[in-house]
Amino acid sequence: MVQIRRTLLLITLFVIGAFQLQAQKYYTAIELGLSAGGSQYFGDLNENYGFNTLHPSGGLYLRKRMNMYIALKGEITLTQVSYDDKFNSDLYDKTRNLNFNSQIFEGCLQAEFNFFGFVTGDPTHRFTPYLTGGIGAFYYSPYTTYNGQKYSLQPLGTEGQNASGYSNRKYGNIAACFPLGVGIKYWVIGGVNITVEIADRLTSTDHLDDVSATYVGASAFKKNSVALALQDRSGEVSPGSTFGITGKQRGNTASMDQYLVAEISVSFNFTSYRCPSADRNDDQMRIR
Repeated sequence: MVQIRRTLLLITLFVIGAFQLQAQKYYTAIELGLSAGGSQYFGDLNENYGFNTLHPSGGLYLRKRMNMYIALKGEITLTQVSYDDKFNSDLYDKTRNLNFNSQIFEGCLQAEFNFFGFVTGDPTHRFTPYLTGGIGAFYYSPYTTYNGQKYSLQPLGTEGQNASGYSNRKYGNIAACFPLGVGIKYWVIGGVNITVEIADRLTSTDHLDDVSATYVGASAFKKNSVALALQDRSGEVSPGSTFGITGKQRGNTASMDQYLVAEISVSFNFTSYRCPSADRNDDQMRIR
């Protein structure tokens, strides 16, 4: 009888220990996330911050929690930007009649500053708003459609980049961006987090839309060329227009172009079964 009781006690302790071991699930400070949302361009063709050309965006990121209040995030994002003067209310802009589209492939490193401590799996640190800022680079290539055909604008040099005396207007397809925004984090279950973020991308280029300075005049282009037709499209809406005369304002060099990205993301912390230290600044987190 004593032996049976001893055996039952050992089995009970073993079962309790097994359940406790199963419960000892920890999450590292590294998480992998997927994001989806939308973007909007602001610049020479959209100086009044209209939201007429929202485009979908998607991304993949890796976030590292440095402590409860600071995290670093590296993200790659794919989206599109565009605008058309037909959306503007100003008569000058409507007569200018320019438009563009461009795919954006972006890579960024951002720092996040939590208002409250945030630890996935810890019910006392479940939610926080945060600020974010960072630096990155993106690829872009503005294009438009003319007579039913797509044309890349950069090689055409619509602002005279390929003409004598205007080579300083040439631009590349890669520029820097500086995300600046706000967000909210919330963990649903241990290791699964939801984030909502809105961040404006200030950029180092004024040619995201292929529009920046002044018209260089028809004489800078080959006669009957596509470049000549696309450098001044005012004649399409106002026959006989003299918009494209040399020195007339085409864009605004006072500020660089930018684009806003709003996204919702789901991230997953990697799991570990190594017991973390009691300090929450350690590189692991325990679900309670």
